[in-house]
Amino acid sequence: MTVKTNSYTLAIMGLLAAAAAALPATRSASAHENEVAIRADGDTRIIRSNGIPEHGVGEFPNRGNPNAISPQSHAYRAPMTPVAANRPMPMQRGMSFGVALNGVPFDPGTAEYWKNDRSSCWRYEALSGKINLGLDQNNAHVQPNGAYHYHGLPKGMLASLSPDGHSPLIGYAAAGFPIYALYGYSDPKEPTKGIKQIRSSWRLKSGTRPDGPGGRYDGTFINDWQYVDGAGDLNESNARFTVTPEYPKGTFAYLLSDGFPFVPRSFVGTLDSSFRKGPPGGGADMVEADTAARLSKDGDKALRPLHLGRQRHQDRIHVAAGLETENRATIM
Repeated sequence: MTVKTNSYTLAIMGLLAAAAAALPATRSASAHENEVAIRADGDTRIIRSNGIPEHGVGEFPNRGNPNAISPQSHAYRAPMTPVAANRPMPMQRGMSFGVALNGVPFDPGTAEYWKNDRSSCWRYEALSGKINLGLDQNNAHVQPNGAYHYHGLPKGMLASLSPDGHSPLIGYAAAGFPIYALYGYSDPKEPTKGIKQIRSSWRLKSGTRPDGPGGRYDGTFINDWQYVDGAGDLNESNARFTVTPEYPKGTFAYLLSDGFPFVPRSFVGTLDSSFRKGPPGGGADMVEADTAARLSKDGDKALRPLHLGRQRHQDRIHVAAGLETENRATIM
């Protein structure tokens, strides 16, 4: 890969190389290199990557995820000056929410439904702990085609995240707005007034489910949650208009959260079709197709508490932001 030798690119490559050297060898980590290029083409941001993370990963294949990580040919386009919609735009079937700066996509959805019945509308939440999807320490796992992807906070690339400072830029959503994680300015218009953890406005419903699996709402299913306007700091799309270090004049920005929805499930702008994944007619429900097949065969017996066994400690790095970068770091 041709690497542009500007000072920013060299600094990023140094961080990646240092972090890679610090990572212990594991059976589960890919021997391929992280490759990601982010550049501006007019008013469009173009992100290309092989989908291989620069940080350590869990054991793949594993009991809950039988797939091995393999290089991809991800190519995303998003406006550099996105326009907000007047209402939340739902995540369309077959769309990734966005992509991290290391080139790994955010795919929060699952294909698993109660009793494998899509018509029931009771869809399992990946991070509920009630279904074993083989997620690793980065809240990530692997699609049947070998694509590693995040369902929640990408902990392996958040070494610089601190409650004492604004979140670093994590990535970009399909509508072009930036993605951050957990921490932002207490006053979205005034960065001098301190930092706080930014709270989602999604809340667990009270009472019991009216049909389907029955029982109390406990977060097992996506429909166990509801958006409560004003309950937190963020809108239905887990976003708000705010100034950030990268956008001192203000922007809509998404915040990844440590509770539902973890990764947003809707957008505040118009999606670019380059974030559609899978073959025609496949879509988001192809993401966990292998697990859905096991559910169909084994019923709810396949639903076991998440257990990945012993996890190896992994050193972590933060990939900084830029309009035009090309990075490469060997993951051993």
